[in-house]
Amino acid sequence: MVTSLERPTTPADYAEIARRPLEAERCALIVIDIQEKLLPPIFHKEELVKNAQLLIRAAGILKIPTLVSTQYAKGLGGTVPEIASLLAGTSATDKTMFSCFGSDVFCSLLKRLPGQRNTLLLCGMESHICVTQTALAALREGYLVHVASDAVSSRIESNWKIGLERMRSAGAVISSTEMMIYELMRSSSSAAFKEMLPYLKG
Repeated sequence: MVTSLERPTTPADYAEIARRPLEAERCALIVIDIQEKLLPPIFHKEELVKNAQLLIRAAGILKIPTLVSTQYAKGLGGTVPEIASLLAGTSATDKTMFSCFGSDVFCSLLKRLPGQRNTLLLCGMESHICVTQTALAALREGYLVHVASDAVSSRIESNWKIGLERMRSAGAVISSTEMMIYELMRSSSSAAFKEMLPYLKG
C-alpha cells in the first residue's frame, strides 16, 4: 500500500511547499559533516564554511535548535574549528551511516527538540552523499526540508549540482543562505535582524 509520504511530489505539491514561509519556531538547523579531513578538497569550501557560520549565527539569534553530525570522526576528524567554535555546548553526533537518520542518537535528539519542529534546514557536505541521503530520509519521515545551496558542496562541482537536483526532485526546497536568513528574520526593523546585520555585511 502506498502512503502519502511515498507518493511522488507533483509540481503543484512542490509549489505549495515552496510557497510556505519559513517560521523560526518550526525550524531546526542540521549541520552535516563539516570535518577536518573532509573539507580540504571540497569545491568552494570557503563559501560553504562562511555560509554555514551565518546560518549557525542566525539560528542562535532566533533560538532555532542546531544538530551537528560527523562521519566516522575517528578517521575523518572532528568538526572544523571555524564551525565548532560557534556551537559551544552542542556535541556532534558521530555516525557511520551516510544519512543522519541512520543514527538512532540523531533521531532521538531530533524528536526531543522543543516545540513543533517540522522543518529542517540543511547545510554541510557532501551534497550528493550525506546531505542528499539525510534530506531524502527527512522527507520520508514527513519533514519539510530546505537546503542552503551555497552552504552545501561536494568534492567536484558536478556532484554538488546533481545532489541539489536530486533533493529538489524529491521535494526539498533548494534555497540559499541569505534567502533563509532574510525569510526567517522577516523585517529589517526586528531586533534579530539588527543583531545579525553586521555578519551579513562581512
